[in-house]
Amino acid sequence: MKRFITFMNEHFRQLFIGACLVMSVTSCTNLDEEVFSEITEDSFVPADEDIVALTASAYTPLRYIMGWQGLFDVQEESADIFVTPTRPNGWDDGGTYKRMHRHTWNDVQWQPRNTWLTCFNGINSANRVISQIESGSLPISEEQAASVIAELRGVRAVYYSILLDTHGNVPIIKNFSDEVPTQASRSEVYNFIISELNEVIPMLTETADQTTYGRLNKWGALALQARVYLNAEVYVGTAEWDKVISNTDQIINSGAYMLDDNYRDVFSTDNQNSPEIVFSVPYDRLYGPEWNQHMKQLLPSTRDVLNMEAQPWGGSSANPQFIDSYQDGDKRLADSWFMGEQRDADTGEVLYTLVNYMPSITGCEFYEGLRFRKYEILPGTNASLPVDFPYFRYADVLMMKAEALLRTGNADEAAMIVTEVRERSFDDPEAATVTGAELMGDSLWQYGTLAEDGSIAEPGDQSPVQYGRFLDELGWEFVGEARRRTDIIRFGVYSTKNWYNHTPQGEYTKLFPIGLEELNTNTNLTQNPGY
Repeated sequence: MKRFITFMNEHFRQLFIGACLVMSVTSCTNLDEEVFSEITEDSFVPADEDIVALTASAYTPLRYIMGWQGLFDVQEESADIFVTPTRPNGWDDGGTYKRMHRHTWNDVQWQPRNTWLTCFNGINSANRVISQIESGSLPISEEQAASVIAELRGVRAVYYSILLDTHGNVPIIKNFSDEVPTQASRSEVYNFIISELNEVIPMLTETADQTTYGRLNKWGALALQARVYLNAEVYVGTAEWDKVISNTDQIINSGAYMLDDNYRDVFSTDNQNSPEIVFSVPYDRLYGPEWNQHMKQLLPSTRDVLNMEAQPWGGSSANPQFIDSYQDGDKRLADSWFMGEQRDADTGEVLYTLVNYMPSITGCEFYEGLRFRKYEILPGTNASLPVDFPYFRYADVLMMKAEALLRTGNADEAAMIVTEVRERSFDDPEAATVTGAELMGDSLWQYGTLAEDGSIAEPGDQSPVQYGRFLDELGWEFVGEARRRTDIIRFGVYSTKNWYNHTPQGEYTKLFPIGLEELNTNTNLTQNPGY
């Protein structure tokens, strides 16, 4: 997206200014010399764009989310929608995707370790800039300093919210130093995040326009805290539904955001213009090229279907059980998945026909399994997708409130909100309408492991999923937004239900193991239970 080019150019500009500052100090022999041709610490007065540049290094690691084996894989490959089976061109990769699907990972599994390393990289970057500001080595005013530090603490809380969810028991590092950190409990990490956000939210800007796009403003921080509260019962054993409602009401009542008229526009190449995005992770072909999930998800011949510059690799596809759960008339099915005949963009020739069938994770043909298409892929797209990732969007805010209402006995009010979110994806208003009683009912999924003919081989636990119909709504609305694992843990599905070739392995899998190398290099760390 175009604005990210400006963002990163400013970051490089700041690095250049920093270099000039060093040069101006170290090259002077007369300390009283009046300097006209160089930028000095005393003469440098940062503009707003320079302040943006100061925070850039803390945000940049978030781009791993849609990169190779990033947070998308952690959240989706371990859940019940996306599967990466062995294909004719490979994709066994030492069994890494099978382990993620079957929950048989170990302490050298790269996806969760990549999350650990990347999050602490972001935390370290935030702490470094905070340290530079507090020490006075960055020449900014007290007012600017307070604002920047509040924003950096908020971004640091984003990283800790990810680690709270994936690893739980992690070090809390608030200072930039080489001191070996000690481990905190999951409850301590939760309390730290909530406390930090309580302190910084009043100091964050309420501005919601292109000047704050891709940055954490007050509303993004409230959404972050709401999501932590949403999962509080999982994290610390105590539900916080009223606080979810309070936070989401503040965002709703601000009037800063609204649902986009078109579901597809939220995930378009120009989605920086969407009124729905509360907080995003910007990507760009040149300056933010880490997004390569589309290369993993599309067939190689999709290059000719979409006139892509690059040839995709053809790995992951949809669990047929999820596709079968969609309701008639729901346009999100076609908006999110390639299916049926796929034709050459130039000749119209049918290249292949995608089918909603995958015999086994140990071996599938290229055309078996529907392929993900939710994020726009324009002609000429290469291995880097320039679509911004909507980390929080207004539909998420509405659905968090709806879930909290549902769980506190206000099912009909929850249903009104869910209906509002559904309406843009149904041509028939009656089909879009859902009732509170429906949301309280069981999931429409047919859980159980699948035989090669697509029938249920092992039903497993067939007890109703509490509020399962609401969980279905989360799946249809937020598919492929790097959150499914968190949702199905909260609804009690993750460690109880069979799906595709997955059977439950135990409650301990709700947290990933701490990496072996991290344990070996920091004796203050203790492995998570079960590993």
